[in-house]
Amino acid sequence: MKKYAPALLIDIVLVVVFAALGRSSHDETLNIPGIATTAWPFLAGLTVGWFATAGLYRDKFDARAAVPTGLLVWLCTLIVGMLLRAATGQGTATAFIVVATIFLGVFLVGWRLIARVWARRSVPTR
Repeated sequence: MKKYAPALLIDIVLVVVFAALGRSSHDETLNIPGIATTAWPFLAGLTVGWFATAGLYRDKFDARAAVPTGLLVWLCTLIVGMLLRAATGQGTATAFIVVATIFLGVFLVGWRLIARVWARRSVPTR
């Protein structure tokens, strides 16, 4: 599990940044309890995504792969996060769903794509 820790940590940080950016854009307090309230449904979804991906791709699991890992983690984070927000009375306005879809996709799939390109560029060619 140690080899997956950096990727998991990046995902967690990006979900918390997403929550903080959202709170900031609505002039809400940027404190730990406020950010935690906004982030927890998406962090729960992120957890589901990690377990789902590791379970489905057990033998070929690559935490840094944009597909399938990034894609499945993104979709689980988004869907479970929105379902939990709805179940707990937090907002799920259409505009928020659209923004969350885009931001979480860019964050959770995007860093994996960048890492892949970076890894290819840093390999010396012969």
